[in-house]
Amino acid sequence: MKDVSRREFVKACALIGAAMKLGTFAPDAYGAGSGPSLSIAHFRTSPMGPEAIAEEARRLTQEAINGLGGMGRFISKGDVVWIKPNIGWNRVPEQAATTNPDVVATLVALCRQAGAKRVIVSDNSCNPSVACFARSGIQAAALNAGADCFIMDERKFRKTALKGKALPAWELYGDVLGVNKLINVPIVKQHGLCKATLGMKNLMGVTGGERNRFHQDLTNTLVDLATFIRPTLVVMDAVRVLTANGPVGGNLADVKRKDTVAAGTDQVAIDAFGATLLGFKPQEIGYVVEGNARRLGTIDFESLKPRRIEI
Repeated sequence: MKDVSRREFVKACALIGAAMKLGTFAPDAYGAGSGPSLSIAHFRTSPMGPEAIAEEARRLTQEAINGLGGMGRFISKGDVVWIKPNIGWNRVPEQAATTNPDVVATLVALCRQAGAKRVIVSDNSCNPSVACFARSGIQAAALNAGADCFIMDERKFRKTALKGKALPAWELYGDVLGVNKLINVPIVKQHGLCKATLGMKNLMGVTGGERNRFHQDLTNTLVDLATFIRPTLVVMDAVRVLTANGPVGGNLADVKRKDTVAAGTDQVAIDAFGATLLGFKPQEIGYVVEGNARRLGTIDFESLKPRRIEI
């Protein structure tokens, strides 16, 4: 081995070791650090009808990932991948309270094509899980695309040291910590307590315990969690967004078409962008401001020169 190669190998091992200590689901140490940090795919029109909207969601997801350099930049042969959508509520996709099932299915297929050994799709629902998994359409879509999709086992949550400002420790799902890649797939929604529920808020779905305690200080609890988890990739569903009465929704009058899917590696930046889709300035979302202050990412998403794709 040449000296340069040895130094690169040692550096890569150090990065992977640091990631494991932080609870990070690190991409490939050699390749994933290069390339765009944020990609935004947008449909110029709003297709109508279930099949047309499904095709739109698939194309937007594919193009958003292509804009980052393709799924192979993040997923390697033999990886075990956890795809974490929002399956929190007993709602149909048209109500925009849960992640679009075609976005999820496309990500499963892309991970499989990139060589993933296993792809898991799950979430700790707020409403009864059996109804949420079925009515959201996510379970059927994920299974059809080749993923394992199952309801979390309450016995597998274990107290984990987060060493955060507001959360010294919390119950996390053990199987999530056992995979080597995590893709966070939120849907953009208004939220009555923190104005917007976006990527960092979506990570609450890997936690157990008395989750209402998070809401006593969402600015810090969400950033504590996001600092520990650090997903490989965030893919934000904004095909439809929930503009009011979130996060549960239910009224179709509150749903707006944004015909957008964004993908990125910077949790703060992608949440900052997501806030704008609801008409907020990123500086109005407390946990986005806090994430920027803690250098988890940048609130100035435009500084990343996002790759914008019009379809």
